[in-house]
Amino acid sequence: MKVFTTGQVAKICKVAPRTVSKWFDSGRLKGYRIPGSQDRRIPREYLIKFLKEHGMPLGDLEDEAMAKVLIVAQDQVLIENLKRELPADKSFRTQTAASGFEAGIQAESFHPDCIICDFSIGHVEALQICQNLRRNTDFAETILIALLPDDGSSISFDRSTINETFKKPFDSALLAERLRTLIGAKKELV
Repeated sequence: MKVFTTGQVAKICKVAPRTVSKWFDSGRLKGYRIPGSQDRRIPREYLIKFLKEHGMPLGDLEDEAMAKVLIVAQDQVLIENLKRELPADKSFRTQTAASGFEAGIQAESFHPDCIICDFSIGHVEALQICQNLRRNTDFAETILIALLPDDGSSISFDRSTINETFKKPFDSALLAERLRTLIGAKKELV
């Protein structure tokens, strides 16, 4: 468990250390005192919760506190449903891409924890996106979820590149909860 001193919190929040001490002493910022000392320590999860509650930027903590999800789809209703179920106040940050090319660019700059690929963009293109990501060692740990169309046709392909599949239509809330579980196993979501 990572903990911060009041000085470190002050740098993160861009305030004076005395301000952090006042937040701590008033009970607004949770933490503990080191026994036999006046030194304060603020656990990482309490700091992140405090920053979110007060609308303050997470700064360097954002990468470890937020689950970054790239949605590769063209269906705007699907995208809006997923974004509604994966809100920032629930520790999610989302980006979207409409093609394989755009997905590659977004993946390189956004470094997502999870990529949701809607196979409705085209079976071949979606499969190629998943395979290209798995070939790149930077994305070896990235969770890949395939959204398969329920058009009656059976899609057969090597599923070893994909972590999970959901058949459309599906419950967006269920997918969001599954993401929280999968990504939460890799990083501490607050």
